[in-house]
Amino acid sequence: MDHGKGLLKGTDMSNLPLLTDAAVGVKDGKVVFIGSREESERYGAKQVIDAKGKLVTPGLVDPHTHLVFGGSREHEMVLKQQGVPYLDILKQGGGILSTVAATKKASEEELFEKSSFHLNRLLSFGITTVEAKSGYGLDEETELKQLRVVKKLNEQHPVEVVSTFLGAHAIPPQYQENSDTFLKDMISMLDLIKEEELAEFVDIFCETGVFTVEQSRIFLREAKEKGFDVKIHADEIDPLGGTELAAELEAVSGDHLVGASDQGISMLANSETVAVLLPGTSFYLAKEKFARARTMIDNGCAVALSTDFNPGSSPTENIQLIMNLAALKLKMKPEEIWNAVTVNAAYAINRGGRAGQLKVGQQADLVLWDAPNYEYVLYHYGVNHVHSVWKSGVNVYERGGFFERVPVS
Repeated sequence: MDHGKGLLKGTDMSNLPLLTDAAVGVKDGKVVFIGSREESERYGAKQVIDAKGKLVTPGLVDPHTHLVFGGSREHEMVLKQQGVPYLDILKQGGGILSTVAATKKASEEELFEKSSFHLNRLLSFGITTVEAKSGYGLDEETELKQLRVVKKLNEQHPVEVVSTFLGAHAIPPQYQENSDTFLKDMISMLDLIKEEELAEFVDIFCETGVFTVEQSRIFLREAKEKGFDVKIHADEIDPLGGTELAAELEAVSGDHLVGASDQGISMLANSETVAVLLPGTSFYLAKEKFARARTMIDNGCAVALSTDFNPGSSPTENIQLIMNLAALKLKMKPEEIWNAVTVNAAYAINRGGRAGQLKVGQQADLVLWDAPNYEYVLYHYGVNHVHSVWKSGVNVYERGGFFERVPVS
């Protein structure tokens, strides 16, 4: 899976390099050989793993998760089935405010243990690099607590964890009439976050009832001036112009984009901003409308896929299910889907050239699949096809269990 190029846009997403009867050589955590099995025999490898009848791919990359949070919200499912409006769920203490309360209450150690459990699950589905956002604090103390947990996960867990500050995830009740003041409070945190190296991205939820396009523009520009790269939750429900803003600001990614306008898609196609699509969210919320992936790709956009793992709208670590949904609901081709969870997903979190490809000289993040070909994983849904996972050349997961270096809560 070495394309010989970087971010894949438009028709290039259909290019999926394949080798049969092939071998991958790994030494000191790096890929040192890719070629035919016959050629590999000249190297006299100390250890050989027979992958006959199986598939080998790069480690998958998940570029949008809300990994660190307290509590869970399974009790809300019945309310949703009964048609109870989300605002009424909020009034009952549910929704995002429920997660905020649970996250405030949890200690840093408790959040680390809980997040480790979910990170292990992500790994078991083939993910070796993941982005993780804050956003369930909505105050300085809890946001910093979440970000410190993310940093600790990256230091202690084999999966590489990329941190994003999403303090502007919602408007706290006490700021409902003065959201500009809340955004100023979040901006005031950026110097400390930069000093402690707690995040490399800043994100904001630009949507009806949350933050406007103009508020998002001001907020993200200030973040960029302070040295952060930016992302944006954009046009998840309404076509406000968040997609256009993502391209205008040269955001690394614009995420959700279910309501992206034709103009927004055109601007994305003429930018290096990655469209990160989250079909699991539309599926779980029983929405009829999904992001227009086919239109985006056909018009030259770069598309990535993600679980959007979170306790409210997409409580799943199963990236393989997301790949199935991309085929069935987003009408993406198998080759496009694989590129969307590897190379493009890596570029969506500034890990292009380091993750998401099998390439000589890059870190050896590999997944061995119990599947005869790449199309089979998309076809046979609802199960985990992963046999083994290597991170930087170290075998960190095999079906049936993790290795000791993976913290299991």
